[in-house]
Amino acid sequence: MVSKSDVGIILMNLGSPDTTAVPDVKRYLNEFLMDKRVIDYPWLFRKILIEGIIVPKRAAQSAKAYASVWWDEGSPLVVLTKQLQMAVQHDMDIPVEMAMRYGNPHPEVAFENLLKQNPDLKEVILLPLYPHYAMSSYETAAEYAKEIYKKKHYKFKLSLIPPFYDEPDYINALTESMRPYLQQEYDYILFSYHGLPERHMRKADITGNHCMKVADCCHVKSPAHAHCYRHQITVTSELVAEKLGLPKEKWGISFQSRLGREEWLKPYTAGLLETLPKEGIKKLLIVCPAFVSDCLETLEEIAVEGKHSFLSSGGDSFTMIPCLNIHPLWVKAVVKYCNQIIQK
Repeated sequence: MVSKSDVGIILMNLGSPDTTAVPDVKRYLNEFLMDKRVIDYPWLFRKILIEGIIVPKRAAQSAKAYASVWWDEGSPLVVLTKQLQMAVQHDMDIPVEMAMRYGNPHPEVAFENLLKQNPDLKEVILLPLYPHYAMSSYETAAEYAKEIYKKKHYKFKLSLIPPFYDEPDYINALTESMRPYLQQEYDYILFSYHGLPERHMRKADITGNHCMKVADCCHVKSPAHAHCYRHQITVTSELVAEKLGLPKEKWGISFQSRLGREEWLKPYTAGLLETLPKEGIKKLLIVCPAFVSDCLETLEEIAVEGKHSFLSSGGDSFTMIPCLNIHPLWVKAVVKYCNQIIQK
C-alpha cells in the first residue's frame, strides 16, 4: 500500500474561457467542440462545421452570456472548483490540485505542481467531477488526463475515481443540499440534466443491443449501464426523490443544452419550461445534478433564460437550487472517495 505521504490528488472539471473577451471564448469553444467525444463527426467535417460555422456564429453570443454571470474573481466554474480544492485540502494532509479538461489550469500543470511538492510521488488520484458517465464528460476528462500521463512518461501511478452517481455519500449530499428549498411552496421539482445526442447512448452501449432498444432499458439490468448516462441520471434522480419522500407526480427529469438539429435525449428542458405552466405547474423548483459546480449552464441557461421562459409562459415562481459547490457534505464525500483509493 502506498504511503499517504507519496500521494497527490487532482480534481478535474470541465473548464471555462480565461476571460469573457471574444477571442478567449473562441479559443475555448474551438477546443471544446473539436473534442471528438463531444462532437463525434469525422475530423475534417468537424473542423469545417466548428471553425467555419458554429464558433464564428456563436462566439460573440457566448461571450455575452459568460459576461452576464462572470464574477469579480473570474469564471464561476473555475472559482468554485478552486474553492472545492481548498476545502478538500483543508481536510486532507496530502497535496490537492485542480485541473480543467478545456482551458486552464491544464492537467499537465496539475501533475507538475504535485511533483514539485513531492519529487518522489508514487500515486496521483484523479477525480473527474462528473457524477455520471458520458463520452463527452467523464470519459473525455479521464482519457485526456491519461493521454498526458502517458505522453510525459510519469513514473507515478495514475488512479481514477469512477462515476459516483449512486454513491450514498453523493446522494446524501445532493439530497441535503436540496432539502431546505422544499420548505417553500412548490408544485413540481424538475431534475434538469445536460443533454446528449441519442446516438451517444447507442455508441456507448458496450452490448450493442440494449440502450434505446430494450423497452424501459434504464430499468432492465444490463452491463450497458456502466457507461449509460441516461440510466445513471435516472438512478440519481430516483434515489434523491426517494430520500426526499417525493411523490412520483411531483418530480420529473429533463435535458438541457441541446446543440444542433438531431435528436437528443428527451424531454427537453426548454420545452417543458414553456408547457408546465399551462399544465397547472406554477411554482417550480429546478436542480441540475449533472454539474457539481455552478457554471454557465446553470447560472445563465437555467437561472436566467430558463426562469424568464417559465415566468413568461405563465409560471408564478421559479427557484434554481444551487449545485453542490462546496456544501460540507459534498466536501466530506470527496475526501472519503479519495481516502478509499489511498487505502486500497
